[in-house]
Amino acid sequence: HVQLVESGGDLAQPGGSLRLSCAASGFTFSGYAMTWARHTPGKGLEWVSGISSDGSDTYYADSVKGRFTISRDNARNTVYLQMNSLKPEDKALYYCAKAQGTAALLNLDYHDHWGQGTQVTVSS
Repeated sequence: HVQLVESGGDLAQPGGSLRLSCAASGFTFSGYAMTWARHTPGKGLEWVSGISSDGSDTYYADSVKGRFTISRDNARNTVYLQMNSLKPEDKALYYCAKAQGTAALLNLDYHDHWGQGTQVTVSS
């Protein structure tokens, strides 16, 4: 069965960096786009970034553009989110999700499997 396991969440200082990982299993990882999303009590679930199945196309929410980088290693069945210049408003529970196809999707409705999330806290 499909499993997505996020890791790397932690407490970071403003301006600091974290790297999230999502290890996938139970499906042909290289055949699907992947997404990072985050949840906060105030904003709910927010799409953050997406990457196509072969890694050639990447997309970012305006709120993280220029600070976050999504990447994937299809040999390791893992997708990453490098988070730099962290801000307090980046504090959230971060999820990875499997998209329903090869192209990165911004609509979170078209994702059929989700991980359990990893907590990122940004505070001095």
